[in-house]
Amino acid sequence: MIVIQRFLKWIETAKVAERAAAAAALARAYIRDDICFEDRMAAEAALTLLLDDPSAKVRLALSETLSLSHRAPAQVVAALADDQPEVAAPVLLRSPLLSDSDLVDRAATAGGEIQRLLACRPRVSMALSAALAEIGTAEACLALVGNEGAQIAGVSFRRMIERHGGNGALRAALAADPRLPPDCRHMLVVRTGEALSAAPIVKALMGATRAEHVAREACVRASITLIDRTASCEHAALVEHLRLRGDLTSAFLARAVAHGKVDFFGVALAALSGRGERRVQALLSGGRAGALAALFSSAGLKPVTHAPILAALSIWREVANGRRIAGPQEVSWHMLKALEGCEAGPQSDRDALATLLKRIHLEVLRENARQQALALAAA
Repeated sequence: MIVIQRFLKWIETAKVAERAAAAAALARAYIRDDICFEDRMAAEAALTLLLDDPSAKVRLALSETLSLSHRAPAQVVAALADDQPEVAAPVLLRSPLLSDSDLVDRAATAGGEIQRLLACRPRVSMALSAALAEIGTAEACLALVGNEGAQIAGVSFRRMIERHGGNGALRAALAADPRLPPDCRHMLVVRTGEALSAAPIVKALMGATRAEHVAREACVRASITLIDRTASCEHAALVEHLRLRGDLTSAFLARAVAHGKVDFFGVALAALSGRGERRVQALLSGGRAGALAALFSSAGLKPVTHAPILAALSIWREVANGRRIAGPQEVSWHMLKALEGCEAGPQSDRDALATLLKRIHLEVLRENARQQALALAAA
């Protein structure tokens, strides 16, 4: 007690560096468990008084020393957390005494640097992640995605993409995050395409219309690739996302079948037709052409797509049963041949599907040739 009294008199005339060192020493003494109750109360009063020190260096010494302790005085930690960013940083980043509601309140009222610090805490709850995703800067969201200790809900990923999808660094971090749900990954693909088509250099080289068309085609191809990166248990979520966006078109499903995404195709048919997934998958694996055509119609697929999709399914069944070796190159060719002998639907629909199937066939040819050339170069 007497030591604290002398300390309080001494700090009135001590220099800043001396006060900072003494503040850190007093804080270290307070958080030890070997001082008596009276001394602890006196030390707490002294620490509280030091919050009014005019030098940020003194308050920073307190913040750094108390930031990791469960024994730190709650009112001192709360005051330090509300101090200027340099002083508040250690406790905001590390203090276990700050509750989720404290952290969410600070995220809502603080600037970008404080939000970034909150996103870097060793453990970030879903509540704090949601607050940062909703109101945080792009830099804070980037720090949040890069934090393996952060619990991030799917809706929070979605909000980050909606708010900051134009930020290239954040898009790259999200794309590399295994926690990203499939619907959010598709949103990311779309935002990347939008950013690409809007880039001034791309517009200058291709023109706005051509750039938009190329970006849209790239997004569709990326969406097909995305199916492979999505667990089968999450196909339904991806299908629903695509359906709500209006992207689950007959052309998209024909492309999916051409690339062998039969399981995904079955989930999509079940969602569009209202039939059970087991029944749909049974039809795809062994159903007759008439039953399949009826299923396609109930799912809203254009009549012009029926014959090409049936041709593709026939080949993929043989591949699955080990009776044939084939890939998208052969399947797309047979789909095109099936379309040539088809008279269903308007001529405009047949022409559009023929163009699509030719494009798919040429894309696969090019990719296969590229892989062969790389293999030869590596041999």
